[in-house]
Amino acid sequence: MAGPEAGGPVGKGLWWPWRLAALPPRVFLLSTCGGAVPSARLHSRHRSAGALRGSGAGGGHPSRAGVREGHGSTFPASPCAGAGQDVGRSCILVSIGGKNVMLDCGMHMGFSDDRRFPDFSYITRHGRLTDFLDCVIISHFHLDHCGALPYFSEMVGYDGPIYMTQPTQAICPILLEDYRKIAVDKKGEANFFTSQMIKDCMKKAVAVHLHQTVQVDDELEIKAYYAGHVLGAAMFQIKVGSESVVYTGDYNMTPDRHLGAAWIDKCRPNLLITESTYATTIRDSKRCRERDFLKKVHETVERGGKVLIPVFALGRAQELCILLETFWERMDLKAPIYFSTGLTEKANHYYKLFIPWTNQKIRKTFVQRNMFEFKHIKAFDRAFADSPGPMVVFATPGMLHAGQSLQIFRKWAGNEKNMVIMPGYCVQGTVGHKILSGQRKLELEGRQVLEVKMQVEYMSFSAHADAKGIMQLVGQAEPENVLLVHGEAKKMEFLKQKIEQEFRLSCYMPANGETVTLPTSPSIPVGISLGLLKREMAQGLLPDAKKARLLHGTLIMKDSTFRLVSSEQALKELGLAEHQLRFTCRVHLHDPRKEQEMAMRVYSHLKRWALRPPLLDWGEGEGGQAGSHPPPCSLLKDHCVQHLPDGSVTVESILIQAAAHSEDPGTKVLLVSWTYQDEELGSYLTSLLKKGLPQAP
Repeated sequence: MAGPEAGGPVGKGLWWPWRLAALPPRVFLLSTCGGAVPSARLHSRHRSAGALRGSGAGGGHPSRAGVREGHGSTFPASPCAGAGQDVGRSCILVSIGGKNVMLDCGMHMGFSDDRRFPDFSYITRHGRLTDFLDCVIISHFHLDHCGALPYFSEMVGYDGPIYMTQPTQAICPILLEDYRKIAVDKKGEANFFTSQMIKDCMKKAVAVHLHQTVQVDDELEIKAYYAGHVLGAAMFQIKVGSESVVYTGDYNMTPDRHLGAAWIDKCRPNLLITESTYATTIRDSKRCRERDFLKKVHETVERGGKVLIPVFALGRAQELCILLETFWERMDLKAPIYFSTGLTEKANHYYKLFIPWTNQKIRKTFVQRNMFEFKHIKAFDRAFADSPGPMVVFATPGMLHAGQSLQIFRKWAGNEKNMVIMPGYCVQGTVGHKILSGQRKLELEGRQVLEVKMQVEYMSFSAHADAKGIMQLVGQAEPENVLLVHGEAKKMEFLKQKIEQEFRLSCYMPANGETVTLPTSPSIPVGISLGLLKREMAQGLLPDAKKARLLHGTLIMKDSTFRLVSSEQALKELGLAEHQLRFTCRVHLHDPRKEQEMAMRVYSHLKRWALRPPLLDWGEGEGGQAGSHPPPCSLLKDHCVQHLPDGSVTVESILIQAAAHSEDPGTKVLLVSWTYQDEELGSYLTSLLKKGLPQAP
């Protein structure tokens, strides 16, 4: 309720108007653990010392008892070995209103040992994870956000609910299985999840529809918003009572050839946790980037070279395929374009299945023309890599850290006529990151040294929001605080300062292992009576959704609950009689006449001003300030001035009485009293009497 005006009890039977504003909710604490999970907790500001000790037991790890005790006013959040001033291995623990939610469960592509997974011991070192966590949310199917999920559920031991969108639920197991084959079947890595573990893990997944509010339990609810980025990517709002956190995952505020732009309503969360991959980048126009990309590809194939474009199976791959397909058709080019075997068919199947998640143009034309059925792009066979002549190959994965893209890169890297175009972000430790950093001699497995002679180009077709897009989302959601994750420290620092300056709110960027505490105030829910709402609606036009609407009534508390009702209903329920509060001001006048004559003089004076205000220079008001009061005709005109039998004078609710001075017989005292509703008129009449009659010295 945005600032309704109400009445509150001042004393027995006395009611005084006051304003009840919506209070900010409780405190969030976001901490980053030294292992791999960013986490956030919410505790009460007024907890007992025992509760504080409980939450810190086990080397600083939150305990279920410590979090549950007292819904209150503080909140911890931590990226633990992932997403805290880092890209990859996203895993964030949020505790809010006594509820614990884990956001994403990714792996780091730059490691091939246990460091690739988050350190789940940070969540709790005592008891089962299922007893501690209320649910897990997966934002999208990229492996740096879901790659550790089977390890977490089947090897570490979590069997609670896992929420994700339907496209993520369908595509996630396919990418997990592809990566498992590379890691286990080809590289022979141990301590990795199996195919059966992937299947068992996905049985715990619960599908969430866009804008659907899912009630996890009696207190915890979540809601998904469209994030762009890839098919099925979603931002999530986590809410307990009046407290809420929004986690963006990865998102893109710019629509592209197959997906729409991210969108969220003005949900005004206590905390917005946003990615910051491109915290300092403002991209040039999309058309310029596409023209530059097509020019580089065309020039390379024209001189007989080969072009390798490392991509992930779904997302930028489809975007660039649509772009090249259109260009090849227009230019009538003959050089072959290939895509990793099987992935074109899978992609086409899922885009057909989840057509509502694509952009408006594709949804409208999909029946007449399927944009994902390509005439010039064929399935790739490994033997083609050794074929002479020009070609363009889309190969997975996108960071050159393994798989077919790395195999092709090894074969083509030694020829300077060839080119590799990196269209997206590469995390530290991957081959993609190394060549983009300028390395031209790479030490690969088995201490083999690869000399890179082919041209290396970086062209940002990444589906992450740039700095402008991140600022746009912050303005759209209107959070109380912002926390940056999934980015590089120096770039995050720049964006942090920008957000603080432009939006004047607190922004945090904890590293892995750090903790940030954000205090807030508890909110007070207030019920509004139907009768009061009907009365207020009848008195005016429908309220503007963008502006606050004031409700005038009386706030009463009964059985520990607040209600805003009409004053009449409040008096009836509380068994009170209506009282009035009057303000009284004394005006001393030098006048030897009797009180009755003095009152008649005042009546005549006010009557004359009400009927025809004298043409006087209004002059100076109180304190010697010219123009402090309006001209007399603006307030007294058309008001009824009466002289009562008891000698008093009235103007509306204002009562003027003359009395003798207790010490000076030649001085009379005018008592001017009024109710709160006529405060402006009462103050005005007091000033008028002082100006219009001779004042006592």
